[in-house]
Amino acid sequence: MNPETITTADTHALRPWLWGLPLAAALWVALYWHLSDLADLLVSAAGLSRATHWGEATHFFLYDTPKVLLLLTGIVFLMGVIQTFFAPERTRALLAGRRLGIGNAMAASLGIVTPFCSCSAVPLFIGFLSAGVPLGITFSFLIAAPMINEIALALLLGLFGWKVAALYLGMGLLIAIVAGLIIGRLKMERYLEDWVRAIHQGAAAAPNGQRYTWVERFEAGWRHVREIVGKVWPYVLVGIGL
Repeated sequence: MNPETITTADTHALRPWLWGLPLAAALWVALYWHLSDLADLLVSAAGLSRATHWGEATHFFLYDTPKVLLLLTGIVFLMGVIQTFFAPERTRALLAGRRLGIGNAMAASLGIVTPFCSCSAVPLFIGFLSAGVPLGITFSFLIAAPMINEIALALLLGLFGWKVAALYLGMGLLIAIVAGLIIGRLKMERYLEDWVRAIHQGAAAAPNGQRYTWVERFEAGWRHVREIVGKVWPYVLVGIGL
């Protein structure tokens, strides 16, 4: 749906999101900042003391479970919305013509927020090269996209804190950037199959693709939450419980 042709129905559909999202965000922040107090209250109501092993374990479970699920829900929703801005065509356009180094860093960063996984490697590889993206920069993107997972980042942040999450993010970016730089310096293009090298620049580029309205972007974010959080929450409970 083209955003330039927003109808009255689209406006009505957007209204619940305009008041619902700020309310949900305020509730999210309020819950997140009072999780420890809530866990203290529940532990006390159960007649337990944090001075005991069982009491401290119960407090940890009651505190960390909603913390991880809140982080997971918030990040998955945001990433679902962000991913609607990054069609493969737009990603190729952003990376085409970039220098080594800057292009590798940009490609690795884009790999974090784009929805492409390792199963998309072959069509993306051909599409990026056909758009004139250097081989080394292409590999920085393709390494970062499946390696740095926003869901894993949220879980690490909730379970182990920002230092471990930052280490995971930093090492993933470093590996993607360095590997792309090395491949770029080695001039591996000469080993490509002839039919790949023969693809005319931009010839295989698809049209601009679907244009989303904000209602569709928000719905995509909520769909990500239902699909991803709906699948992983039992494992979160079991993991924190253990």
